[in-house]
Amino acid sequence: MSGSEQIKDPGKLVVPVAVMAVFGAMVVLGAGTFALALRSDPTRAWASFIHNHFYFLSLGLGGIFFAALQWLTGAMWSAPVRRVAESFTAYLPVGAVTFAILYFGMHELYPWMHSEHVHGDPGLEHKAAYLNVGFFVVRNVVAFALWIFFTRKMIGNSLKQDRDKDVAWTLRNRAWAPAFMMVFAITYTMTSFDQLMSLDPHWFSTMFGVYCFAGLFYSTLALTTLLTLLIQRTGRLNGIVNDNHLHDLGKLMFAFTVFWAYIGFSQFMLIWYANMPEETGYFARRFNDSWLYVSIFLFVGKFLTPFFLLLQRQNKRSHGRLAFVGCWMMMAQWVDILWLVQPEFFKTGPQVGWVEIGVMLGFAGAFGLMVSRFLSRNSIVAIGDPKLAQAVFHHHQ
Repeated sequence: MSGSEQIKDPGKLVVPVAVMAVFGAMVVLGAGTFALALRSDPTRAWASFIHNHFYFLSLGLGGIFFAALQWLTGAMWSAPVRRVAESFTAYLPVGAVTFAILYFGMHELYPWMHSEHVHGDPGLEHKAAYLNVGFFVVRNVVAFALWIFFTRKMIGNSLKQDRDKDVAWTLRNRAWAPAFMMVFAITYTMTSFDQLMSLDPHWFSTMFGVYCFAGLFYSTLALTTLLTLLIQRTGRLNGIVNDNHLHDLGKLMFAFTVFWAYIGFSQFMLIWYANMPEETGYFARRFNDSWLYVSIFLFVGKFLTPFFLLLQRQNKRSHGRLAFVGCWMMMAQWVDILWLVQPEFFKTGPQVGWVEIGVMLGFAGAFGLMVSRFLSRNSIVAIGDPKLAQAVFHHHQ
């Protein structure tokens, strides 16, 4: 008998019909808000769309990255919580659809789409071979195809292992994981350059992809912890997930809070020190008018607040405090993406009103629907993982 067979399968998540109805209503509300905003203020509508599209797409990719990281390293501790992160990947097909919708807003979002801006501008003319509609669409479609391929392959293997408990599925995923990591590093960097950095086509930073990745894993860890705590409250994870697993998630949340701050400071410091006009303008916009307060919030709210809240051991083992920090980190990451997008359109300060909240709720509803659907069809724990029994009785020395 394998170790995993000694653990009782907690089964699938029972999602109340009312919860699914709420998620569905959120999608309808978001679609309606976006449609109304398109008629009254198209720029604001599309800015909110790209903001939330990238935020939730990153969460979906964070799920497959988290899982692949566990297979790549042969981690034991994460077996009871890995399936929660795997569920985020169910959103990726929706992300592909929202990217297709984004195509119709490119003219509103990207200055390099306008020939009158490109011609006569040496910087943009030099980038025209890369920043053009055809190449933009092709490379992003290829990225989505690769992400969905690896997701179906690796998450599919994980689900098959639930049925036959065959360790061969883990070995296959361990072989697939390095290839995915290389593809992910290239494609996610490219996507962050394309969809966010090219909102200001004159600005460039070779660290921007790493900065976006730091935010991706920062928020993925927070959501994995939140959803694990939520499921644990139902009693379905009793005897499987203990405070040691939550402590490990808390340590990772703490680590990537520091990593995000390190990358953010490094990017800013190098641009400040070089003092090149084509680079400094990006930060100048974000340190003027009301954007200064958002920049201060990112330092205080996204870094210092979770840093000090997660510093103490007992806070990483307190369900209530960990849930609060997780919610806070999710909000802080949303503000960070807003800070990356909106200053290109609204120079004097952030716009957060019915448009932004409504569109965000629509994307959140779609994400909730897909994750709930995944967990209601599959076991909430990777019950076939050969390291599950060892992980369940995992204790810190």
